[in-house]
Amino acid sequence: MSETKFTPRVFSGIQPSGGLTLGNYLGAIKRFVDMQNKGTFQTVYCMVDMHAITVWQDPARLRHNTRELAAGFIAAGLTPEKSILINQSQVPEHAQLAWIFNCVARMGWMGRMTQWKDKAGKDAEAASLGLFAYPALMAADILVYHATHVPVGEDQKQHLELTRDIAAKFNHDFGVDFFPMTEPVIEGAGMRVMSLRDGSKKMSKSDPSDASRINMTDDADAIAKKIRKAKTDPEPLPDTVAGLKDRPEARNLVNIYAALSDTTAEAVIAEHAGAQFGTFKPALADLAVARLAPISAEMSRLMADPAEIDRILARGAEQAREITAPILKKTYEIVGMVGA
Repeated sequence: MSETKFTPRVFSGIQPSGGLTLGNYLGAIKRFVDMQNKGTFQTVYCMVDMHAITVWQDPARLRHNTRELAAGFIAAGLTPEKSILINQSQVPEHAQLAWIFNCVARMGWMGRMTQWKDKAGKDAEAASLGLFAYPALMAADILVYHATHVPVGEDQKQHLELTRDIAAKFNHDFGVDFFPMTEPVIEGAGMRVMSLRDGSKKMSKSDPSDASRINMTDDADAIAKKIRKAKTDPEPLPDTVAGLKDRPEARNLVNIYAALSDTTAEAVIAEHAGAQFGTFKPALADLAVARLAPISAEMSRLMADPAEIDRILARGAEQAREITAPILKKTYEIVGMVGA
């Protein structure tokens, strides 16, 4: 069997289950923009609303959050001219391929997923079937585009490994080389942004303290205030990155600075070694405001015209289906569906 040549294509998505934070921006969206602008891949980025409803969502909030996420994508630099921007539920091939993959994946595979164990907790029987089958839908999201690369955080790496398992089993079961072995792209100083109040915890929109995070809708004053009040320790910045080892809050602020300035933690330390946080935090605040306030302002402008956001997503769905419909049709043919 000759090896299939797949179009270099990136797919990734974010759940519209709440407001965007600096963690979402540095850990995902900024990297999406970088991959788009390299021009090496065709890029597809998605509001994964079908994943969001694996736990109950208020319908009005879900619509708002989906549009706000799209606004965040666009304001951060993802353009409909360079990337396909879609709302997952508007491209039905995602769900259709997911059913095929539900029949390929094994119960044992799903039961071993760390996120299933974490989210279902001790009362797994009360969790939705959708939450259990979430990884099969994620595999379909990726493989319905024959995506060759997926930028992911460490918390999603296991799901991507499952995507590869599903693709391999499908190809083996039907004697084809149809789905690619998608590669993870895991990199970047800001990949894991921590809470501004506790450097041992990931920055989260669900944290009860708004001071723990920078929201992408925060204005310049709010951004600067949160950075200046971020928890630190009394010691100055060290001479080397190794000196940050047991200083989680200091390490977090250095990583944020590095990610916002497109440099490395080593370069930040080289520039600011010996600085007290009374000096370093204002410099970080100025940098954060310069980078993030324009995104916040553009998000606000876009959200004032939701019809334009809807038009962009509808156009993206049309572009997406030019890719997904033929792939799903061929999948049906391989499986043996009549009339495919």
